Amino acid sequence: MAISYRAGPVAVGQSLGPDEFLAIRTAQSETPLGALGPCGACDLGPLAFCANMGGGAISSLARVQCTLHYEAQDTLFREGDDGLAVYTLISGAVKVYKLMPDGRRQITGFFFRGDMFGFCLDAHYAYTAETITPVMACRLPMALLEKLSRTAPEVQYRIMRRMTAKLANFHEHVLLLGRKTARERVASFLVSLSDRAHRRGDPPSPLALPMGRTDIADHIGLTVETVSRSITRLKRDGFVDLPSPSLVAIRDLRTLREIADGAAPEAA
Repeated sequence: MAISYRAGPVAVGQSLGPDEFLAIRTAQSETPLGALGPCGACDLGPLAFCANMGGGAISSLARVQCTLHYEAQDTLFREGDDGLAVYTLISGAVKVYKLMPDGRRQITGFFFRGDMFGFCLDAHYAYTAETITPVMACRLPMALLEKLSRTAPEVQYRIMRRMTAKLANFHEHVLLLGRKTARERVASFLVSLSDRAHRRGDPPSPLALPMGRTDIADHIGLTVETVSRSITRLKRDGFVDLPSPSLVAIRDLRTLREIADGAAPEAA
C-alpha cells in the first residue's frame, strides 16, 4: 500500500531567551549554570560546532545564535525554502526527507544530539526537516557562517569536516539502497545508530528508536512489514533483543556488523 505524505506548516519554534534556556538546563543539571556565559548551559561539549573555538569566533556566533524549542512533528523548514540558517541539535531527534510530486517520501537521514544540518549549496534547502521528538536546537544564520569561514580558518575547517562526513554517509546509503538485502539493510541501520551513539558518548546499546517503523522503512527503502520481519528475525537469531518497540538491545554487535557488510551467511 502506498502512503502519501505532505509536510506540515513550518514551525517558528519557541525562542528561548538566556534566562529560559538556563532555567531548563539548570533543571536538568545538579550545577547552577547561570555564570557560564551565553553558551555555558549547552552540554554538547566536544560535539558542539563551536567547541574550543577562538574567542573572536565564539563571540561572533554567540551574538547571533538563537536557541529554539520545537514540539514533536514540527517542520523546521521545507525543501525549496530559503536556506537562512543551520541547526545543531542540543536534544531530541529530527528526520530529513524529500517528497515526490505524488507524495511518496524518501527519508535521507536522522539527526540526534550534536548533529548539525541545514547546509545548502544553492541558497535553498534541498530537503524538509521535521522533528520526531521535542527538540532543542541551536540556530546559526548561514550568512554569518559564510562570512566567518572567509576570515576564520577554524570555522571553514569545521564546516568542511561536517560536509565531508555527510558525503561519506551518502555513499554508504547509496550502497545500502542499491546492493544490500533487506536483512543487511536493517543490520546496517542498527549498526550505524550504535556507532553514532558511541561517537557522541552515549551507550552503543540499548538503542533508542524514536522513529517509527514507517520512518525506518522510508529510510532504507523497504516496506514496513519487511522491516518488522527483519528485526524479528534478528531477534530470533539471537543478535538483538526488543525490550520495547522503541528500544533495541544489541547482543552480538560483531556478527550484526558482519551481516551489515554482507560477510555473514544467511541463517537457515
